[in-house]
Amino acid sequence: MEGVTHPFPRSVEEVFSDFRGRRAGLIKALTTEVAKFYQLCDPEKENLCLYGLPNETWEVNLPVEEVPPELPEPALGINFARDGMQEKDWLSLVAVHSDSWLLSVAFYFGARFGFGKSERKRLFQMINELPTVFEVVTGNVKQSKDQSATQNSSKNKSSGKMQSHQSESQPKGVKMSPPPKEEDESGDGEEEDDEQGATCGACGDNYGTDEFWICCDACERWFHGKCVKITPAKAEHIKQYKCPSCSILIVKGLRLAIMGWIHMHQPSHHDIAFGQSDHIVVAPTWE
Repeated sequence: MEGVTHPFPRSVEEVFSDFRGRRAGLIKALTTEVAKFYQLCDPEKENLCLYGLPNETWEVNLPVEEVPPELPEPALGINFARDGMQEKDWLSLVAVHSDSWLLSVAFYFGARFGFGKSERKRLFQMINELPTVFEVVTGNVKQSKDQSATQNSSKNKSSGKMQSHQSESQPKGVKMSPPPKEEDESGDGEEEDDEQGATCGACGDNYGTDEFWICCDACERWFHGKCVKITPAKAEHIKQYKCPSCSILIVKGLRLAIMGWIHMHQPSHHDIAFGQSDHIVVAPTWE
């Protein structure tokens, strides 16, 4: 399993080298080797994870059985959402989770081997000089360079990316009403119910009593099980289902929450070149 055969990095330079290797492997999986990655993420298989390895390779595998795991684990079950959304949106979702995982692994090493404030800051700055996996996968890197060239110095490579990032990642799911039997219980969406009726949030087809449907616990839209690749058997093991669109929004909200926490708990945040937008790679600071 991932991380077992590789020695743990202990210095800032070693941790950054480990981060860069894992990042390179993930980028390969989501760009040049995407056909192989897509094939390996079969929705019919069990929960799968995408691992980036320090030697710039990648693998799709089951999560480790050890609890707690030796290293932070990547997002679980990426294969289930593969056929429930457009390929580019699915790859973007996996890329966002991969960025979060890379940061968690890097700062796990920092915490484990006692990095001080200056070491953590230096590691963060080294990481922040690289485009995120999401930026590479979605092609936002070139756009950001054009914007930063007219606005600021080359150190602010991540500035100006938030607007294009949000517009491309905005969920495109169709607003829908719950199935007819629940229309009376929901008063908030009466106008939408009249306009659209009970339709699937993915394909837009009408509700049918002879088909399996599942409701998103976040946006409360209903979907054909076949449209989001969820069978009745799989649904029995899902405590809270989130549709592909809401999964992206939740990850974005988590990143913004982390940024807010950093601003509150880092007195010297003005020393870091944050650029002109909030779309940056952020790592927590432990005092």
